[in-house]
Amino acid sequence: FAYGTTYFSAVIFVGYAGKLGWSFGTASTWIGIGNALIGSALGTELAAVISEKTLETLRADFGSLRAGRAHASLLDGIMVDAYGSMTPISQVGTISVPDPRCLSVSVWDRGLAKAVEKAIMESDLGLNPASDGQLIRIPIPPLSEERRKELVKVAGKYAEQGKVAVRNIRRDALDGIKKLKKDNEISEDEEKRFNDEIQKFTDEFVKKIDDALAQKEKDIMQV
Repeated sequence: FAYGTTYFSAVIFVGYAGKLGWSFGTASTWIGIGNALIGSALGTELAAVISEKTLETLRADFGSLRAGRAHASLLDGIMVDAYGSMTPISQVGTISVPDPRCLSVSVWDRGLAKAVEKAIMESDLGLNPASDGQLIRIPIPPLSEERRKELVKVAGKYAEQGKVAVRNIRRDALDGIKKLKKDNEISEDEEKRFNDEIQKFTDEFVKKIDDALAQKEKDIMQV
């Protein structure tokens, strides 16, 4: 659950902040430097990009939790041994949902059909694909009540990790702004405004995580 990637966008955007930004390090400048040097618009964009990355990661993890109904994202984590390298299944075939209890993969290269079938069988999803030439059908078995409750707990852990990531972003931003104030790069009023903006973003994205979790729990428990 690589939330470290949430800082990747900061590395890209921090260049706009000017040479001063590098003296703090990319993790602590994503909004403070942007706001202080070129206005709040960039700071807002930085916050949105990084926090949205956290949500994307969370949604991808939620998608890997089988809820008893077919959805294409269920196969997102499956890698296929294709042409000597491990390749995402979505890059070797078209994934479809013919009905709520079945997935299908139309493999583009007939020679990879067996490799795709093997990759699905060896995943930890508990699926048993059936191959018919280049078309692989994957029935989605129903989940027991006990298994559904286990998946709800796993989803809760993913959500908590997402909240921790967002709060870590807030902490780094506040540290950066504190240093700007200490170095007299911003006024007290600006410091307060930046801190308020950061808290607003934090609250907004924590709520988005809670909403995503509630929807995932509903999906998992729905028979």
